[in-house]
Amino acid sequence: MSASAGATPGRPWEWGEAEWRRHVDRVRAGRSLKPASWPEGARCAVALSFDPDHETIPLRDGEVTPGKLSQGEYGARVGVPRILRLLARHAVPATFFMPAVCALLRPDEARGYVDAGHEVAVHGWIHERNMELEYKHERDLAFRCADTLERVTGRRPVGIRTPSWDFSERTLDITRELGLLYDSSLMADDDPYELLAYGEATGVVEIPPEWIRDDAAYLNMDRYTAVRPYTPPRQLIPLWRDEFDAAHADGGLFQLTMHPHVIGHRSRMVVLEELLDHIAARGDVWYATHAQVAAYVWQEATGIGTAL
Repeated sequence: MSASAGATPGRPWEWGEAEWRRHVDRVRAGRSLKPASWPEGARCAVALSFDPDHETIPLRDGEVTPGKLSQGEYGARVGVPRILRLLARHAVPATFFMPAVCALLRPDEARGYVDAGHEVAVHGWIHERNMELEYKHERDLAFRCADTLERVTGRRPVGIRTPSWDFSERTLDITRELGLLYDSSLMADDDPYELLAYGEATGVVEIPPEWIRDDAAYLNMDRYTAVRPYTPPRQLIPLWRDEFDAAHADGGLFQLTMHPHVIGHRSRMVVLEELLDHIAARGDVWYATHAQVAAYVWQEATGIGTAL
């Protein structure tokens, strides 16, 4: 069953109320899980994430030319070491959402994240577009990814970010069947919340990303389309600084999504370094992986601890 197979044929303005309500209610934001306070008296939480997609984006699209693959290789060869050095200097943990094919291509990289105190989480098999898949294929790839990451890193992943944040009608079902603690693909709030399925509380924590907090939305480049890096890197500093400052003032979560092949270039790492300097100057933030944030807010809301 493809993701679109559950839709009623015809024009949406001709749907009956039951039909459009079915689509709207399939996956919704439930109760807010924003805690009254963060660990160690911190004013806000900071959760940095990186998607080491490397070669999987062109491979997913059947693009196997050396030029396209080299762009992804840059992320692994140059971007990742720069990112890890910067995180180590600032003593900041991060979450790496890694396609299974990338972990198989570079198992030492995947294990290196865990050895450095970071989290590795599910990000598809080969950065597939899950909304184009039949249910059985989406499920199979998700389970294969989780199993592969566990085998390579020695730790079972507890979270998922779907490739490109695509979310089919079956994605939440698969996430629940995998027994994952959290998702980080949906954008209904600034702060963590619980996902609902047709009004039913699922126990799955959402750590919401947003395109305005994603480097690829500003800096991506594709040779044969209109995708161009129209935003000078330094223009991201005030934007992301304002996002952090507002989260800090609100006592909430500042979450950021980046990609080694995008942010990892020299002129762009300046952006991340200046942002981390700005955050560090506050002195009252809790740096955490996405899993740590999810476990903390869930325990604060329910009193139920989660083993990581």
